[in-house]
Amino acid sequence: MQPKDNSPKDTNPKDTRPNETTPETPEAGAGPGAQEQRDPAQEDAQALAEKLAEKLAEAERQRDEYLDMAQRLQAEFDNFRRRNNAVRSEAWEDGARETVALMLPVIDNLERALEAAKDKTPLRQGVEMVHKQMLELLAKRGVTVIDRVGEAFDPELENAVMQADPSEGEPGTVCTVLQKGYRTANRIIRHAAVRVVAAE
Repeated sequence: MQPKDNSPKDTNPKDTRPNETTPETPEAGAGPGAQEQRDPAQEDAQALAEKLAEKLAEAERQRDEYLDMAQRLQAEFDNFRRRNNAVRSEAWEDGARETVALMLPVIDNLERALEAAKDKTPLRQGVEMVHKQMLELLAKRGVTVIDRVGEAFDPELENAVMQADPSEGEPGTVCTVLQKGYRTANRIIRHAAVRVVAAE
């Protein structure tokens, strides 16, 4: 018979196995490259924003191009309108001067009639009235008479058709107007025909 072991027994025997730690489960999203992951919806929104920015830039470019084109067309139209108005005004003035030039022989004849009729007859008075109305009509059109007796001869205004004796005035001056000239502010309609005093 074996003797009984009366030594107290450990009711909680220690586990002599090495401690084993339970590996922790990595959290979702943790680890390398986790921050690089992006939401697909965010990527789509970013791509849409970029496309919209490109379209906006293109629209602004086209707007500036069309605005520049419109400004050039407006400037060209303004220049055309000014040129057209100038040409039309000049053509109208040319026509008016030609009409005045056609009236001048009539005025010349009226003046000859007045020189011939010395008496104050009703006929002379009628001719005077017509002559006066003709001159008033010319004045309304800005037409003035070139009649410069006693003034220095000006080839821009007069044609010297005869020479006068030095005794008739200062040399180089107009002593007689044989036919009156007419002019506007900037054009000669008809040069005056004059006698000019010759130099001694």
